[in-house]
Amino acid sequence: MPRILSIDYGTKRVGIAVTDELQIIASGLTTVHSSELIPFLKDYTQKEEVETIVVGEPKDLKNQKTDSSYEIEKLVKHLKRTFKGIKIVTIDERFTSKLATMAIFDSGLKKKDRRKKELVDEVSATIILQSYMQQQSNYLR
Repeated sequence: MPRILSIDYGTKRVGIAVTDELQIIASGLTTVHSSELIPFLKDYTQKEEVETIVVGEPKDLKNQKTDSSYEIEKLVKHLKRTFKGIKIVTIDERFTSKLATMAIFDSGLKKKDRRKKELVDEVSATIILQSYMQQQSNYLR
């Protein structure tokens, strides 16, 4: 079964998470510089079968677009042009960074390790992926 991959996009760093082959477990994969995202995804999708790429869509508390929404829209268009055989979807990513920070704090990591912004991005991507998977399982019921 193909994997599902998620992206927590930022102008500097991009957190990436992926499911296992059975699409049961979401795990953080890596963090890459935003300029390296497309080459990384091309390489990854040549090695692993991916059916869906989920992109976190930033919204404010009133469910409106944010300042970074334009960048996400550009990214989604680019992904759709580049990865024609892969479904590209967006999902609300409100509070994922906060949830990621809390999860990292609760994990018991040392303070030095908790400060790594790359880890927050990767955990955020994992939360985005888990949210998408939960939505899909609720939809199928």
